Amino acid sequence: MTINRSAPPCAVVPVVAYPDVDDAVAWLHAAFGFRVRLRIGSHRVQMWHGNACVVVGEQGPDKQWATKSSTLLRVDDVDAVCARAAELGARVTHEPQTHGYGERQATLEDFAGHRWTLTQTVEDVDPSVWGGEAVEL
Repeated sequence: MTINRSAPPCAVVPVVAYPDVDDAVAWLHAAFGFRVRLRIGSHRVQMWHGNACVVVGEQGPDKQWATKSSTLLRVDDVDAVCARAAELGARVTHEPQTHGYGERQATLEDFAGHRWTLTQTVEDVDPSVWGGEAVEL
């Protein structure tokens, strides 16, 4: 698997949304010992706990995460997995697209309404190239 400094290296990454990202990061650090891996503006933070990853995102009706949680799933072929999930009834909310931070991603909702973002590393990109701030890689 290709490594990308801009993306969490874990195979399954929960995304938890909070109204205030900085407050959430401080609380997760103090309460559970999570460490900041990467800051993405003021709206998203990648965090570590041992060899596990979590993304903290900004919650709100006009934000990427209107719901309180979703799951990022690392796969080898976003297009194939997205197509298979759609054939099985998933609703694709964001078609596969390659982003400047080195990931090809698609987002869908499963039969029960759970949100999944499929991600495939296509290139190793230094986070500073797109405005990320590497804290602990």
